[in-house]
Amino acid sequence: MTHTVGIAGAGAFGSALAMALAHQGRKIRLWARDPAAAHQMQSTRHVPHLPGARLPDSVTATSEIDGLSECETILLAVPMQALGTFLALHRKRLDARVLVACCKGMDLTTRKGPTALIAAACPHAIPMILTGPSFAADIAKGQATALTLACRDDDACKRTQAELSGSILRVYRNSDVTGAELGGALKNVVAIAAGIVIGAGLGESARAALMTRGFAEMVRFAGQLGARRETLMGLSGFGDLVLTCTSDQSRNYRHGLALGRAEPPPVGQTVEGVATAQAILQHAKDSGIIAQIPITAMVAQVTAGQISIADAVQTLMSRPLKEE
Repeated sequence: MTHTVGIAGAGAFGSALAMALAHQGRKIRLWARDPAAAHQMQSTRHVPHLPGARLPDSVTATSEIDGLSECETILLAVPMQALGTFLALHRKRLDARVLVACCKGMDLTTRKGPTALIAAACPHAIPMILTGPSFAADIAKGQATALTLACRDDDACKRTQAELSGSILRVYRNSDVTGAELGGALKNVVAIAAGIVIGAGLGESARAALMTRGFAEMVRFAGQLGARRETLMGLSGFGDLVLTCTSDQSRNYRHGLALGRAEPPPVGQTVEGVATAQAILQHAKDSGIIAQIPITAMVAQVTAGQISIADAVQTLMSRPLKEE
């Protein structure tokens, strides 16, 4: 018997996952917040956020949240900063299920990752996170994508790994939830910095150096919170960092690119790295480890308009000399 997989969030990534899983033989119930958008997707099969894409027949688009309660596994493809509110509103319908977060970042209010938000709102659910180097447009086209599924319940993780894997999505499992979450969160911050470097005309060599030192910063900070180094070396850390820092498809990279060029950043797009930088900076201040996150601190200050690009570069370049 084929179980229906629920997906909350019919944006680009949620819709792309729906398409991929449908092509892999799953029945999908795709929830959209806007009733008009859900009706349009269901009737026309077109995906507003993915021009040219078409929903397979096995995907049912709906704005009725009760429809998700029929699914044993629900992917939460809502923005990180909206996840807490979404869970609070619908906790009774979502509890006692496998809830897979598909967002990357740290909640600005609580400074929690997505699985901690899930656990707090839905104590009987099994929280997981699906993360790694992936663009919605690539997944929607059926291009092979490797992802990490992290969960502390290995048996549940194995079942969900099998449920999500197929010819398009190759899913690796990991028990280091902290590492998987922080890899996906921190790489967005470094991607903004990489965009700033290129936008400001500092060159490819500077971007390579920024990515290298940014990765070292990711490993340091995540390690402080108990993450395993090898997790950061994998898909959810290094793999996602490379993709996000080098492609114009990355919203975080494009945001930094605009800042570096002294242009207005794109509007109407979710840029998770902006809020994540602020949350991590505050956490580091509270923990007394702010000196360990110079790139994150720079991104937080630049995106908040507190320092100029020139001052940020000068600050990073004038840091005390040390052994690598």
